Amino acid sequence: MRKPRLLSGMQPTGPIHLGRLEGALRQWVKIQNEGTYEMFCFVADWHSYTTRFKAPEEIERNSRMLVVDYMSVGLDPEKTTIFLQSDVKQHAELHLLLSMITPVGWLERQPTYKDKIATLSEKYNEENIAEYISYGLLGYPVLQAADILVYKAELVPVGKDQAPHLEIAREIARRFNHLYGEIFPEPQALIPPETGTLPGLDRRKMSSSYGNAIFIRDTADEVVAKVNQMITTETKIRKTDPGIPENCVVCQLRKIYDPENYLVSWEECRKGIRGCTQNKKELADILNAMLDPIRQRAKELESNPDYVEKVLAKGAERAREVAEATMREVRAAMKLRP
Repeated sequence: MRKPRLLSGMQPTGPIHLGRLEGALRQWVKIQNEGTYEMFCFVADWHSYTTRFKAPEEIERNSRMLVVDYMSVGLDPEKTTIFLQSDVKQHAELHLLLSMITPVGWLERQPTYKDKIATLSEKYNEENIAEYISYGLLGYPVLQAADILVYKAELVPVGKDQAPHLEIAREIARRFNHLYGEIFPEPQALIPPETGTLPGLDRRKMSSSYGNAIFIRDTADEVVAKVNQMITTETKIRKTDPGIPENCVVCQLRKIYDPENYLVSWEECRKGIRGCTQNKKELADILNAMLDPIRQRAKELESNPDYVEKVLAKGAERAREVAEATMREVRAAMKLRP
């Protein structure tokens, strides 16, 4: 009997920041190393075209960068099947067939669709926005369902707030099974332990779009410069002024990255024994010590592009093998030629 399958993936939107590292990638590595699941981890390059179809070179560059980042943080191609979505054409075939049975109303009610239109509305004027509200943008959840179902993945790791997004994949699987017979398992959300939202430099949620992020490939000097920009307690002007660690980005990140020792720094901050300069220096040292092995591994991988390509080729071969087995069942169920 095979292990249950787990599928995870990210869009290649650019460098990985600490929020994505802690909120997703660390969890994937932990799941991988536990060995309970057969794990498939892909780069969702086709998905990127729904909003960035004018930037193919950027998508290609970011896709390779994301593969390197996957391995730099600990995803192991000997334990996890790592591949590009676009290397496995069965995703597109299943997407096409599932789109035939998915009611438009299901897609129009998706909060992600409404959110993306709202984001586009902020970015473009009324004359230009129509160009970006595409069939692909509306059908994004169908491609997402195909990504999952083509591997008959039983589990998908998602954040608590993203669990509803998986429901449409379950609905599509249910509808297909009702129409053509039991082919697909209904994927379940694997929700990791609550880690909380990682604050950015300005106290808002860390995000590339806010310009408040620390990236895993930032140099040591860049990390120091960014930590020095972090918002601390506004009323703590001098070292002897009492601080409020709960309102200080430096203290919040210290709690996450130095869980055994952060309480001492918090209490000294509260009592006016410790200043912000000391706190920032120590946090920068802690972050750089954590990021050094990741940066080094990324450097090694980028200096060996042939190895990265071999990883992708091997991953795509395994992914195609599994996906094609599923598609043979789908075609037979729908009375299509094999």
